[in-house]
Amino acid sequence: MKNFVEELTWRGMIHTMMPGTEEQLMKEQTSAYVGIDPTADSLHIGHLVSIMMLKHFQNCGHKPYALIGGATGMIGDPSMKSAERNLLDEQTLNHNIAAIKKQLSKFLDFDSDMPNAAVLVNNYDWMKDFSFLSFIRDIGKHITVNYMMSKDSVKKRLTGEAREGMSFTEFSYQLVQGYDFLYLNEHNNCKLQMGGSDQWGNITTGTELIRRKTGNEAFALTCPLITKADGGKFGKTEKGNIWLDANYTSPYTFYQFWMNVADEDAEKYIKIFTMLSREVIEEAIAKHKEEPHLRGLQKLLAREITIMVHGEEEYNKAVEASGILFGNSTSQALKNLDEQTFLSVFDGVPQFELPAEKLGGNILDLLAVETSIFPSKGECRKMIQANGLSINKEKFTDANGALTQEHLVNGKYILVQKGKKNYFIIKFN
Repeated sequence: MKNFVEELTWRGMIHTMMPGTEEQLMKEQTSAYVGIDPTADSLHIGHLVSIMMLKHFQNCGHKPYALIGGATGMIGDPSMKSAERNLLDEQTLNHNIAAIKKQLSKFLDFDSDMPNAAVLVNNYDWMKDFSFLSFIRDIGKHITVNYMMSKDSVKKRLTGEAREGMSFTEFSYQLVQGYDFLYLNEHNNCKLQMGGSDQWGNITTGTELIRRKTGNEAFALTCPLITKADGGKFGKTEKGNIWLDANYTSPYTFYQFWMNVADEDAEKYIKIFTMLSREVIEEAIAKHKEEPHLRGLQKLLAREITIMVHGEEEYNKAVEASGILFGNSTSQALKNLDEQTFLSVFDGVPQFELPAEKLGGNILDLLAVETSIFPSKGECRKMIQANGLSINKEKFTDANGALTQEHLVNGKYILVQKGKKNYFIIKFN
């Protein structure tokens, strides 16, 4: 077995760890779990740190459990939240859980016959038959209100500006999560819970519950919350989360997110979000510092993580799509793009919609009358004569010419480029 704590330490992935954790992991194969909140049918990159912890855990010879919070998802964790969130019904939760397992399979080996194969569990399975009276009698009596009130996640909500305070439902969250750890400890010999540093209070409630109820050993380990060098929130863009599901965030947009991280962040992220060895990473960082303009570190990071999440084929498509916007690509490369990637590449580019019968009309009418790409036909003619107009990445030189069915990308789009940097899309319906 590899030293898991040592591996995470050099990667900058340990925030707090209970004494004795490393000794336990070096002594024997150990089971550990991470809780995942099923509030959506896709994980986003904010979940990736915990998932990478499980991946490294399995890689080091230990047994990872991914716990989907089917029951806790119905309550809502108050940690780091200023307001209570909407609760989900059982049908929605089941759909979300199935989708999340599919995504987790890209990171963890669930199907191996090795003793450290990953296991997916859902806390709804053991919580659904618990009566309220049984829970407060068998579990609630072991943890004092004083202990629960001392947790930062509770204190912040009770002393914060939010007037609504905190419902009993949310207050009980740490007890329910603590019971998860107790259940997995008793039934699956799970001795370690891992998560983000904001979960420390909930995790240690679990270790305390185990100690008081059974006397068994239990450990806790958290990773830092990921930040950006500029102080912005990691994983968030103007359009919201970066999702792992290609339907919510295209592989091209996903790839571009990692390509565009700052140098300082790339150094941090390549250790956290890839499985590359220390030697490879240190060499890549040193090389990047010599030639930062080449963005070699970002390219390596984007490659590794895009392949891990979306596969090599989608990675290659993302690289090719990047070349269309930033390089000297051909119209054939443009036409090879699927519709989602095409729209991702040219996200934010002005779009005009025209009826299909307008196709085949004179180019000057199309660009200066039917659309406002040019202020006048004369301006358009001058640009064409100066060799400054491109249609689908190819120079268009005939001022009396027309755009036809053959010009369409994905059967409906035409990309117009005016000069070097001004792009427009015409969509024919």
